[in-house]
Amino acid sequence: MNEEPALAELIDDLRDQLEQAGLVGSYVVRDLATGEEIGIDADRLMPLASLVKVPLALAVLENIRRGALDPASRLQIPPGRISTAGPTGITRFQHVADIAVEDALLLAVTLSDNAAADALFQLIPPAEVSALLAQWDLSSIIVRDTLTALTQTPAETLAPHDTDLAHSLAIERSTSGGGHRLEQFDLSRTNAGTARGLVDLLDVVWTALSPTETRLSRGQSSIDPWVSERLRSLMSANVHRHRLAPDFASDASRWSSKTGTQLNLRHEIGAVEHADGSVIAVAALTESRVAASVQPGAEAVMAGVARQLHDHLRSGSHAFSRTSR
Repeated sequence: MNEEPALAELIDDLRDQLEQAGLVGSYVVRDLATGEEIGIDADRLMPLASLVKVPLALAVLENIRRGALDPASRLQIPPGRISTAGPTGITRFQHVADIAVEDALLLAVTLSDNAAADALFQLIPPAEVSALLAQWDLSSIIVRDTLTALTQTPAETLAPHDTDLAHSLAIERSTSGGGHRLEQFDLSRTNAGTARGLVDLLDVVWTALSPTETRLSRGQSSIDPWVSERLRSLMSANVHRHRLAPDFASDASRWSSKTGTQLNLRHEIGAVEHADGSVIAVAALTESRVAASVQPGAEAVMAGVARQLHDHLRSGSHAFSRTSR
């Protein structure tokens, strides 16, 4: 596909910005009204980290809608007993929590609470989540593991002053075929997805009230409007707003999202609803080549790249839908 010079130049510049920040990125930005999109390495398969909580939430909400799951039923959730920095919610509790299913879902999505998410996975195992994704033509998102499996990395066993060693293992042990010494990063064993596949998910969630023929014309199946509205509400209450939110949230726009972080992975997916009624879905999946857990500069570059793609898409300076591969 021959890209227009302005877009090709932009993509090259954005790749350089990511490289200078020590990042490799996979992005898709799509106008949900037209289906037009642009991006970078859109079909690169990457571990999902906590982004897996979004398809989990869809599965929980769908089971509630069908009457197969009572949102008020009680869960006895043991504390996560996590000593590393970052996780919050029940994951850091010291005592067993008694909580309703619907409230556990709130914690899993808005706080990215691993203990709450694992309790929900006990009700709806990964295989059932995958079956629902296939029903909605979203099977490019692969769900294999619970959050317990994802959080058993060297970062949880090494001393805090050895965090760089855990990151080095994540960075250096990958193979060209997607294999990895760490199970949580091995694409044949862990939860995985692509930027395009995740934007497809956002598309069906944010266009659930659109005419059915519009969605089906893009090869997508319908998610019930109630399920979609509930997930949109949960994602709008996401408390982790340090990554893409500074570039997308404003008085004239609403940013709803979910982050995913694990060792050198920094992800975020979301939708920005503009005052003019337009909705742009964004997926930004990145991995760092720098062995450090705190990289605010890289986070800023990650967000800036997403914003520049968004602005180019909104400018209407390109003739048709395309994504750089």
